[in-house]
Order: sequence, then C-alpha cells, then structure tokens
Amino acid sequence: MKIGNFQKKLLLSLSVVFVLLFIDQFLKIWIKTHFFLGETIYVFGLNWFQIHFVENYGMAFGMEFAGNYGKIFLSIFRLIAIGGICWYLYTLIKKNASIFFIVTISLILAGAAGNLFDSAFYGLIFSESTPFDKAVMFSQNGGYADFLYGRVVDMFYFPLFTIKLPNWFPFWGGQPFTFFEPVWNIADGAITVGVFILIIFQKRLFKSIPQNRKEKNTTEPAK
Repeated sequence: MKIGNFQKKLLLSLSVVFVLLFIDQFLKIWIKTHFFLGETIYVFGLNWFQIHFVENYGMAFGMEFAGNYGKIFLSIFRLIAIGGICWYLYTLIKKNASIFFIVTISLILAGAAGNLFDSAFYGLIFSESTPFDKAVMFSQNGGYADFLYGRVVDMFYFPLFTIKLPNWFPFWGGQPFTFFEPVWNIADGAITVGVFILIIFQKRLFKSIPQNRKEKNTTEPAK
C-alpha cells in the first residue's frame, strides 16, 4: 500500500519526537541512578565540558517557579502547551507544510514532553537523590514526591569562561560572570534549537505553508 504525503510527514514527526524522548529519558534515568546529587565528571578532563547532576523544580536551564503553587501551575501549563503544540503540528502536517517546519515544531514538542515526564512521574518512581544516596527506581519505600511534583534532571554544564564584569555594569557590576552557567538536558536543548530556528527562519517557515486560494466565481457576459 502506497503511503501518502500526510502519512510520511506524520511518521517523520513521530519519529523525531520519540527518538528525542528516548535519548532524553535514557540519559536522565542513567544519571539519576548512577550519580549522587551534585556529582561532577569532567569529560576528557576538560573544565568547560562537565556532566554535573542537578535537579530543578521549574523551567528550562534550571530556572524555577516559586513554591508548590508555582510548581503545579507550571506542570498544568506544560500539559496545556503540549496539547496546543500537538494540535498545531497536526495542522501543519495536514496543510502540507515543509519538512523543515514540521521537524522544528517536533523538536519543541519533544523537549516539552521530556521535561513534563520528569515533573509528572519521577517523584513517583524514584527515591530521593542526595549527595550521599543515589536514587533507586521503584524503591520499596516509594517515591519522593506526588504526581506532577517531581524534579527535572539536568546534567550538561559548559562553563566556557569566567570574567569579572566592570563596576559600571548595571546590577552585577564587579561580580564574576560565567558563560554558559545554566545546567541543561536534552529536552532543554531541543526546545532551544526549535525556538531559535523559528526566530531565525520564521519568514521561510511560514511561507512554506501552502495557501488555500478560493476560486473566484466568474460569469460570462450575456450575448
């Protein structure tokens, strides 16, 4: 049976999402069950390329929302956002948008779903990670948090360089500044790449959506 263009693009989108989700979750589970919280490995002995296990309660790159209400609000927002992205992605595929556009939105969807999975389920299936104890999956003592209150696992740390900001610099004058300081994961990276592509190539992407042109009704003049 011949596969149509819609099915091909839908399969491509699903493949991108599931492959990224698999890589993201495999790496997070491996880090969580093999590292102590705060443990660091210098890859190839390089100071600027580190695997550094941290957990956060909030958004990408370790940014946080205050308190339990902020956490549950963020989790619900993620659920709604993922639903909206799924609907938009389906619409793009149905309208026969370019593969470039479909892959871009698939990256964002995969990243959002990856971090939501941590928040939704990690508290239920893992024991607490501490500087002295590695997490255990499906521990007899149960998980460390309720549904939607889990923490997101981050591990990539690239402190490329540190400089001292000049005294005249607003707010942070005279303080050291490290680039790039946030610790992130595969899901964060997928979202960031997708958003940057949208910003840089927005005209090209949106022009790739075929426009449905309504045929004008024309009548021949009476003879």
